[in-house]
Amino acid sequence: MSDDSHIVLPDPKPSTEPGLSRRAFLRGVGATTAAAAAVTTAIPELNAEAVSTVKGIRQAVIQTEINGKTYRLAIKSHWTLLDVLRRELNLTGTKKTCDRASCGACTVLLDGKPVYACSLLALDADKRKITTIEGLSDGETLHPIQEAFIREDALQCGFCTPGMIMSSKTLLDQNPRPNVAEVKEALAGNICRCAAYHKIVKAVTLVKA
Repeated sequence: MSDDSHIVLPDPKPSTEPGLSRRAFLRGVGATTAAAAAVTTAIPELNAEAVSTVKGIRQAVIQTEINGKTYRLAIKSHWTLLDVLRRELNLTGTKKTCDRASCGACTVLLDGKPVYACSLLALDADKRKITTIEGLSDGETLHPIQEAFIREDALQCGFCTPGMIMSSKTLLDQNPRPNVAEVKEALAGNICRCAAYHKIVKAVTLVKA
């Protein structure tokens, strides 16, 4: 074969096989897309009144003691305790963070025991005693646990702090002198996304009663 040899490709011939041409195929795709868009935009908007009426939801009245005060509250059966504390009573120290019982930021005390307020229905708080972070201080005088967290700089963003303090209170009420392992176990259900665990544990072990 000489150096100036080259391969000659045959001229393309129109296909004689049955099927769509490229142009016809693209035209069909365009038509299908347009039709799909038309169908999508044609979906009627949902009736707001129908959406707001959910079968099974009912009104209820509960009476509960929160931070030493008795409240008689009109609620809906699907409201959580966290909803009521923050929205109805403006007790916003209890934080709404994950809202799925995973982080512990919404921890409050129910009859002295720590619970996640985001996963407890307000109905279940009827005739119960609740303590939130606002209930620990006496006016401007902070609770010793709150003082310890400030003194040891045991916080960064602060979102986990109320829950950490409430869980710590339960521990210290039962065991005023916990060791590091006991503190870690008591706070296992509380997550600090800023990773201030070392200072948090230190603060709890150094609380001055």
